[in-house]
Amino acid sequence: MNKLILSLLLCLISIQSVLQAQQISKEEMLFLTQEWKGERFEDGRPKVSDDLLKRMRLVTHDEAWAVMRNAGYKYQYADGWQIINPDSILIGRAVTATFMPGRPDIHNAIDERGKKEGKRGQNSWPVDLLVKGDVYVADQFGIHVDGPTIGDNVGNAIYAKSGNGIVYDGAVRDVTGLKEIGGFTSYFTSYHPSHHNQQGNLNTMLIGINKPTRIRQATVMAGDIVLGRDGGVSFIPAHLAEKVVVTSEVVRLRDMFGHERLRVGIYTAGQIDTRWSDEIERDFSAWLNEHIDELPIPREQIQEILKNRTW
Repeated sequence: MNKLILSLLLCLISIQSVLQAQQISKEEMLFLTQEWKGERFEDGRPKVSDDLLKRMRLVTHDEAWAVMRNAGYKYQYADGWQIINPDSILIGRAVTATFMPGRPDIHNAIDERGKKEGKRGQNSWPVDLLVKGDVYVADQFGIHVDGPTIGDNVGNAIYAKSGNGIVYDGAVRDVTGLKEIGGFTSYFTSYHPSHHNQQGNLNTMLIGINKPTRIRQATVMAGDIVLGRDGGVSFIPAHLAEKVVVTSEVVRLRDMFGHERLRVGIYTAGQIDTRWSDEIERDFSAWLNEHIDELPIPREQIQEILKNRTW
């Protein structure tokens, strides 16, 4: 009898732990994102500036990958997606959702609590949190048949709230309707016409909102910057976003300078392709100053690059 009581208590503690951890607390958000020193949303989620999001649109995966890997972040890229609007770029702050295969006791407990708070349909709970500039990032554990939690209705709600699309490791439905949503640039695993959690067929349950989640081989935290382009998605930690952008801008400027000098024959390819000499570095700084108002990087950013340059 004592063993039975102990087992029941452990089961209750386990379920309670899942419930408490379903939506991350502000304290836990601050704890897990303590390297971010900038502005935050009310719930503690890092709020990378709109200016950086705009500048991020020109960043490539190669540039982002190099910065993140050099900082020790090796699992921030995922590819192999089906894509809506493949020629467009997806940029925004991550709102994360984690689903798991359905288990009646845990699903029902979570669902009952949600109903008491006036919520309906677990798949809509993370969507309700979205604001402009967000990207909905969901681990749907790759489920295909009877897995879709996103169709054209939820897709329209996501786009209305965020102005963005999704990164969704699972199947979507109503893909024709999703393609009709202008600007809904999205990355997903598969398409299937079925629907999750039909009567008597529990497939999925939502066990995490804005917690760290896994998207294939990548680890994603709420507030990460989503960079979707060229068939892949990078998840850039908020505290590395500015470094990624500035590095990309420096690379672009150095490439422009190098190509211009090569065309007029001032330097050889060997000189430009290897570590630059002090003479070339001085020439580059002078070139930046001379062309500061003609370059595709704002004057303020170039002045900051010149002030803080360490190369």
